[in-house]
Amino acid sequence: MARSSYYYHVKTKSYLQKHSATEARIKAIYNQHRGRYGYRRITLELRNQGYTINHKTVSKLMGSLGLKSLIRRKKYRSYKGEVGKIAPNLLKRKFLAEKPNQKWATDITEFKVNDKKIYLSPIIEMFNGEIVSYNISESPNFQQVKEMLNGAIEKINKKNKLILHSDQGWQYQMKEYQYLLKKKGIRQSMSRKGNCLDNAVIENFFGTLKSELFYLKKYNDINQLKQDIEEYIYYYNNDRIKLNLNGMSPIKYRAHQCN
Repeated sequence: MARSSYYYHVKTKSYLQKHSATEARIKAIYNQHRGRYGYRRITLELRNQGYTINHKTVSKLMGSLGLKSLIRRKKYRSYKGEVGKIAPNLLKRKFLAEKPNQKWATDITEFKVNDKKIYLSPIIEMFNGEIVSYNISESPNFQQVKEMLNGAIEKINKKNKLILHSDQGWQYQMKEYQYLLKKKGIRQSMSRKGNCLDNAVIENFFGTLKSELFYLKKYNDINQLKQDIEEYIYYYNNDRIKLNLNGMSPIKYRAHQCN
């Protein structure tokens, strides 16, 4: 065997041995998160576990393993014209928050299973992307929004000067909704008409939820979907790391920053 060929095979064998353990770990992380992680999050998770590796190597190894994530999006629209008072856009796409309970956002999204539908109404915290409260209903009614809101405002006091942003959906124009905000000292903010980018934070969450859960499984039972959404939100808050949170989950980031 030629000298160059010998050293080529030695180098190749060494490379494969070097990365065999990493590939196994990548598979484990990928399967643990049910295929929801792409190479960036897997790189961060590997680093959290003590591996020294760059994202290009992880991307290459995932490609050789045939591992990738999928993304699709869909949106339920609740706008029905002006049925109440429209609030000004206080947020103005300034999505960053320096501490918790400064800026929240909310909206409603729809899931269809055969001939039935369910609706998810969450509130997201802009400080760390945490879902602070949510409600799942088979009808997008005001009671759903009220219960979600009551679950969230229990966690704050009037001194926060909190902004709660939404689109111009009919639920958010209702007097009772606006009264509940005012009673708690929350400032209401609304997107401009037909401008979904004004509420991009909650839109991004819906896209992530559907990509990582709803579109990856064929559902025939809305009760199973409800259960899976509840489990996913717990996972999203507590276990799913985010690139813009230094590789931490929303709950871990809040605990780290607020201690």
